[in-house]
Amino acid sequence: MFHRIRRRRAEEPSEMQRQHFEMWARLEGQVPPEVERMRAAMQPAEPAPLVDDFLPPELRVPSHDQLDGRMMPWTQPIVLDGEMVACAECGAYRDWLILSTRDQVWLRCRTGHQQHETRLDTAWYNRHAGPADAHHDTFEDCLRHLGH
Repeated sequence: MFHRIRRRRAEEPSEMQRQHFEMWARLEGQVPPEVERMRAAMQPAEPAPLVDDFLPPELRVPSHDQLDGRMMPWTQPIVLDGEMVACAECGAYRDWLILSTRDQVWLRCRTGHQQHETRLDTAWYNRHAGPADAHHDTFEDCLRHLGH
């Protein structure tokens, strides 16, 4: 059976294949008349006028690489790996400020003690942080704004 298939393949192309190839060769360079009519009807479009569509400076929000850090209040206790996070110095376990800076997350208690929390990362902060409501020039201005 396979020897018949090999013999057929070795022979010249069939009459139908030859006609197909000839027809394809004739049609290859042709363009339908509808396309030519559409090209003639189309007029070159005028370039769009350049408009400064960027926001005015007072409405622009700085990008993450232009900020030294971000912070948000967190009033409820933080539980990580089944244990409640407490301040290492005073023992406070709620009413935190969570600071995200340089791909690190820091916790600040109400009395001003800060501790680096290695179990939290920037992705966790981004998932839990809401939109920024203000931008401040100094760390102290931000603390006053958040009531600490």
